[in-house]
Amino acid sequence: MMENASSRPRLADLILLLGRLLLSLIFLHEGWSLAADITSTIDTFAKLGLSAPIALATIALQIGAGLSVATGLLSRLGALALALFCLATALLFHTNFESQNELLHFEKDLAIAGGMFVLVVSGAGSISIDKLLRTQTNRMPPWLRTVLS
Repeated sequence: MMENASSRPRLADLILLLGRLLLSLIFLHEGWSLAADITSTIDTFAKLGLSAPIALATIALQIGAGLSVATGLLSRLGALALALFCLATALLFHTNFESQNELLHFEKDLAIAGGMFVLVVSGAGSISIDKLLRTQTNRMPPWLRTVLS
């Protein structure tokens, strides 16, 4: 059977995939780095006044939502979680604007949050697990169709 032009990914779909992968990379890298040295991670979080469960939740969020965005599986939810995480990180940890480094981290977190909010609105695009699931199942509940669209 011959593939028609409408079934092939468009340039916009490829660019959206690239954007998702680039946005998710920082979270996947950081999550795996924190997990790889969990003792040091928990110590660092303790110095910031944060508990071990918060450290573990942060790792789970970064890896889980990072994979969600990268693969396009429930990508809108993953992107929303990471957008809110970036806003919280910026507002809680990077507000010493006297420091150029802190200002840069604040702005970086806001920029990443902006990209994630764009993904929340646009969805993962046609090169995604969400799209594959939508095309494979017509019997899914309406709420799940909404999350995947």
